[in-house]
Amino acid sequence: MKIKTKLRLGFGFLFGVVIFFGAISLYAMNAISISSKVILKDNYKSIKFVAKMREILEENSLPLSAKASKIFNTQLLLEERNITEAGEQHATNMLKSAFNQLSDPAVSLNDKQRASQATRQSLRAIDEINMQAIVRKNSLAEYNVEKAATYLVFAASFCFLILFTFSVNFPGFVANPLKEFSEAIKAIGRKNYKQRLEFHGNDEFSELAEEFNAMAFQLNKWESSNLAKLQSEKLRIEAIIAQMQDAIIGLNEKNEILFLNKVAADLINLNEKDVIGANVSELTRKNDLLSKILEVNSSDKLMKIYADEKESYFQLERRQITVNNFDNPSAQNLIPISKTAGEVYILKNVTQYKELDEAKTNFIATVSHELKTPIASIKMSIKLMNDERVGVMNAEQTELVHHIKEDCDRLLKITSELLNLAQVETGNLQLKFMKTDPVKIAVYAMDAVRFQAEQRTIELELISQNTLPMVNVDMEKTAWVLINFLSNALRYSAEKSKVVVQILVNGDQVEFSVRDFGRGIEEQYQKKLFDRYFQVPTDGNNKSGSGLGLAISKDFIEAEGGSIWVQSALGEGSTFAFALPVISNL
Repeated sequence: MKIKTKLRLGFGFLFGVVIFFGAISLYAMNAISISSKVILKDNYKSIKFVAKMREILEENSLPLSAKASKIFNTQLLLEERNITEAGEQHATNMLKSAFNQLSDPAVSLNDKQRASQATRQSLRAIDEINMQAIVRKNSLAEYNVEKAATYLVFAASFCFLILFTFSVNFPGFVANPLKEFSEAIKAIGRKNYKQRLEFHGNDEFSELAEEFNAMAFQLNKWESSNLAKLQSEKLRIEAIIAQMQDAIIGLNEKNEILFLNKVAADLINLNEKDVIGANVSELTRKNDLLSKILEVNSSDKLMKIYADEKESYFQLERRQITVNNFDNPSAQNLIPISKTAGEVYILKNVTQYKELDEAKTNFIATVSHELKTPIASIKMSIKLMNDERVGVMNAEQTELVHHIKEDCDRLLKITSELLNLAQVETGNLQLKFMKTDPVKIAVYAMDAVRFQAEQRTIELELISQNTLPMVNVDMEKTAWVLINFLSNALRYSAEKSKVVVQILVNGDQVEFSVRDFGRGIEEQYQKKLFDRYFQVPTDGNNKSGSGLGLAISKDFIEAEGGSIWVQSALGEGSTFAFALPVISNL
């Protein structure tokens, strides 16, 4: 039976109870009304007739006049038509007989007086019979009222019990199944996919229970499938991301926030729950730090952010996520095409390492600065020893002093490089920009190494255009870079060879290059040449430097807005070059 039909039957039953109670009430009220009407209609009329007839006897003397007799006879006739009680007919006959004697002219006065007495007795009898009837009918009416009230109380109690039982039990017909459904849904919410509902019948609840059981079966099947395992892995990865100490921000292909761990939310001052799914273009309008993080080239340098109640340094890593594109599968494409699924930004807190690096740099700068004084003192002593006025040295002593001088020069060069490195790392590098002729830079550098080249009979050649545009650079720092290139070229060049310095214009840049014809550098080492402290392995014939010269040269050139590179091949020599922007005529 359908729920709608059951509800109709239930409300129909309530309607029937109300009709039943109304019928009982109408029946009782009708019984009371009938009893009252009988009393008023019958007995009160007889009493009224008797009172009229008694009034005629009392107001008229014997013999009665014709008018009085007529009125009396009229009332008597009315009484004869209104006889309703037992004994009232006999009393009425006696009254009629006595009235006939009273109204007969032939009857003597004494007989009329006796007839008047009999008439009065009959009237009293009729009056008493009706009064007793009134009392009796009144008692009967009271009994009927009490009976009707009893019926009403019984009917009301019966209806109350029925309605109370209905109101208690009938709501459960709807509420109990709904409660079972609610508990079952809560169990599903707790991932209890084995939950089932049992309803017997053909109503809507049974149909809904069947659909619920089918849903629970599919969910249980899904829970056991690979998709559930993927979901579990997703939750596990999200938990790992949330526990990572690095700030992580993930974007999907629509440039919306896909995930954001607590560290990142605290760092950029955003609510993790509010920004998930939000478009970053809207967020960056209100958050400058997020805008800086999402910049394309923001991962080149360390980012300084106020975190942990101090200025902290973060290294930004930007990684693009690519997945196979199966949106438009084609049988002709044997190799799946990749598409971008989003980007991940990782901010690693390197404050501790930055502080250690600064401490190292300060230590190197301090030590280098302190070493320059004793080295200069040693060089002065060596110079005095070479002076014949102090004394003449033999050949062995002269050679030893020469080696000491070379080592001092090497130490002095290393300390100078360390000081330059300290300036770069601490951000205290000061460049004195000025308009400079590129040829002057090259000549200055070549003059600085010319004595070294002559000792090894190496020819220095300068190739340049006749007119070159001016460059806005620090001449000393730029010449230092070129001197470093020339020193390395002379070190790795054979005697009686040649080193070529070339200057040319390439677009809006001036390119400086130093080429030697030595052994060359293997390709595997070329990418690391400009890293700090990196040294190309040698065969022992050439003294290696500190591994800082090229790294410092790269910092100098990039600080001037230029670029630096190397080209080399084994057996063909090496070419070290850098390019600087020309001064615009505008």
